[in-house]
Amino acid sequence: MKKKRHELREIAIKNLYAWQYKKSAKFDKAIKLPYPGDYLTQKIIKKIPEMNTLIIRYAPKFPIEKISKVDLAILYLAIYELMEKKLSHKIVINEAVELAKEFGGEKSYAFINAVLAKIYKFLSNNGQ
Repeated sequence: MKKKRHELREIAIKNLYAWQYKKSAKFDKAIKLPYPGDYLTQKIIKKIPEMNTLIIRYAPKFPIEKISKVDLAILYLAIYELMEKKLSHKIVINEAVELAKEFGGEKSYAFINAVLAKIYKFLSNNGQ
């Protein structure tokens, strides 16, 4: 199960990464994504404005346009999962850190861990 979930996260990250180059105000099925049958990506994209607000609030020194597209894709996926509350926050954050080590830059994992910890604390304190 863990491997399957990891593979699905990888697909979502690849789609979110590609989507950032083809941005649209809403999810447009005409956009060619590497994995077009990925419904998780569609759900995440719908919540990006809300997630951007959280990223801006909890990573104020890093404007969204300056965050690498890979790191942003990982953040979007993890924040979405934290908002859904279907998995333990520890699992979500740990998986995001692992994905950052696999796909991100040298210090991506630390940045992602710090931002997600702050966002989780906010979400858990505000009943989101």
